[in-house]
Amino acid sequence: MASSLQLDDVTKRYGDGPAILEGLSRTFAPGTLTVLVGPNGAGKTTLLRLLSVLSYPTTGTVRYGDLDVHAHPHRYLRHVGLVHAGRQLPEHLSAVEVLEWILRSRGAWADDAPDRIDALLTRLRLDERRTNLVGTYSSGMTQKAQIAAALVAHPDVLLMDEPLRSLDAETADATVGLLKDFVEDGGLAVVASHLTDALTPMADATLPLGAEAPAASS
Repeated sequence: MASSLQLDDVTKRYGDGPAILEGLSRTFAPGTLTVLVGPNGAGKTTLLRLLSVLSYPTTGTVRYGDLDVHAHPHRYLRHVGLVHAGRQLPEHLSAVEVLEWILRSRGAWADDAPDRIDALLTRLRLDERRTNLVGTYSSGMTQKAQIAAALVAHPDVLLMDEPLRSLDAETADATVGLLKDFVEDGGLAVVASHLTDALTPMADATLPLGAEAPAASS
C-alpha cells in the first residue's frame, strides 16, 4: 500500500536565478492521479525531478510517509517507478533484459516473471524487436520500453514526465489504461503531460504550475 507524498514549503532555484518553484506545499494521496499542467518552463519537470530525487530542493522537504526522500533516497526509490523526459534506459540491453534486471535488482523476480514481462510488453505493443538492443529503438519504441520499466516491479508511486510523447494512438490508449489500473489498485501517480485531453478526465486533481497559474484544484 502506497503512503502519501508530501511537499512542505518547497522552493527550487538554480544558482542566483529566480525560483522555479516557490513555497509549494502539496499532498499526493494513494489511489490518486495528479496531472501537472502549465507551459514549458513552468516547473513540471523540475517538480518531477524533486519527487524522484534527481534534484534537491533549495528549501523545504519532500516526504513519503514519514520518510525524508532526499535523506533516504534508496529506501524511497524502491517504491517508485519513473518515466523520465529523455532516454534513460541502458542502450546495451534489450527491453526484455532491462525489465529482468529491474525485477532482479528489486528482489521481485519470480517464476512467472517472464510471462509478466511478455504480457506487459505486448499490452504496450512493443513487437518482436523487444529482444533487440534498446540503442536500436525508435523514439516510440524507447518510450514503450520506459513505460514498461516503470511499471514492471509494481511500484507504489509512479512519476511520469510526458509519458504519451512519441506514442501511436493505440499505445497511448494502452498507457492510459495501465495508468488507470495502477491508480484503481491504490497507486499514487503524478504525471506531467501536454496531452491533457487523454489524462484530465481520469485525474483526481490537477496542479497548475507557472507564474500565471491559478490555484491548484483538488
